[in-house]
Amino acid sequence: MTELYAIVLFLFVLFFLLGTGVWVGLALMGVAWVGMELFTTRPVGDTMITTIWASSSSWTLTALPLFIWMGEILYRTRLSEDMFRGLSPWLARMPGGLVHTNIVGCTVFAAVSGSSAATLTTVGKMSIPELRSRAYPEKMIIGTLAGAATLGLMIPPSLALIVYGVTVNESITKLFFAGVVPGLILAAMFMGYVAVYSVVAKDWNPTPEPQMSFAQKLGNSRFLLPVFALIAVVIGSMYLGFATATEAAAIGVIGALLLALFQGSLNWDSFRESLMGAMRTSAMIALILAGAAFLKLSMGFTGLPRALADGIAAMELTRFQLLMALLVFYIVLGMFLDGISSVVLTMAVVEPMVRGAGIDLIWFGIFVVVVVEMAQITPPIGFNLFVLQGMTNHEMGYITRAALPMFAIMVLMVFVLIWFPEVATWLPETLRSSPV
Repeated sequence: MTELYAIVLFLFVLFFLLGTGVWVGLALMGVAWVGMELFTTRPVGDTMITTIWASSSSWTLTALPLFIWMGEILYRTRLSEDMFRGLSPWLARMPGGLVHTNIVGCTVFAAVSGSSAATLTTVGKMSIPELRSRAYPEKMIIGTLAGAATLGLMIPPSLALIVYGVTVNESITKLFFAGVVPGLILAAMFMGYVAVYSVVAKDWNPTPEPQMSFAQKLGNSRFLLPVFALIAVVIGSMYLGFATATEAAAIGVIGALLLALFQGSLNWDSFRESLMGAMRTSAMIALILAGAAFLKLSMGFTGLPRALADGIAAMELTRFQLLMALLVFYIVLGMFLDGISSVVLTMAVVEPMVRGAGIDLIWFGIFVVVVVEMAQITPPIGFNLFVLQGMTNHEMGYITRAALPMFAIMVLMVFVLIWFPEVATWLPETLRSSPV
């Protein structure tokens, strides 16, 4: 009965605070404060300060603001223009044509950004006008951007995986490598859909691209070298064991600054704007993490996480049934909260269930990120939808319908992960057994 009372109380206070417009991080702290006052005699203020400090002083967490800063620097370079010029000659003759630049461009930028919004904005600001000028279907332009931009949450360096790893105390590096193969498979699934659509759709009649020789294509590929070099250095340094995730993030910042300098886009204004943008995003995520850490402690005093885990165990759900329940749960939650908030808010309760079911936490991190990706394109709070609305001036309903096929492909990806778990676990296990 105490656990039921605690659940009702926590949910009521949380949704009341969120409904009144309180920031997510402060709402989590408010819920935790109420729980501490009612379920323990410990001094709430001292406990909160200690918990917030402990959650904020993690060396692993240092990778988060550094990767955010790297993405902010690259956002202010000519990276999107260079990627389009380098990719378009090779993709123009594929079924689906230059729409593939949305997907491949988002995949490439995701590997140096970690942010879904930054990926969407950087690639979209260049590809939307170019694809429109070539008469590609508007819904396909918008839909592929909405879906492919979510790869920023999976392909390393992923901010969502950093937050998940810190929350459940798992290796950030292993989580990064667990996201590589699923991210590439999901990108390939998006491209497969575009290819099939281009063959069967009646409204597919883009302007043909001029023929280019192989030498000309190679010449244009030089524009891709800087970003591929940056990806190789950041990801390669972690895989070869030369750097931790935090050290690789610092290397990435230096590489991004050098890239911006060589492109001539680094000046005092762009440097200051990138720093301020990174600070705002990092502070927002840090506040959410601090609130989640305090809430996790508060819920621990009620015994709620363990009671829920025991209750789920008593239902004797199979592993598949539990994952289906969590899939629906996160999709519904994602309609009202952003991805990172969904992860930190639920892990205190979900983690004991997952451990009790014997599910690998590295694999589960990828499962959660795929589902959280869906939250980026589900109304009413899908952040990518809002970004696209600002970029295209379309109504929210139009953008949501355009993104619906990508949502269905992500659901299919969830089942791919369940049926073939090695997709996510093979690379981290290879890393673990590597001599370096």
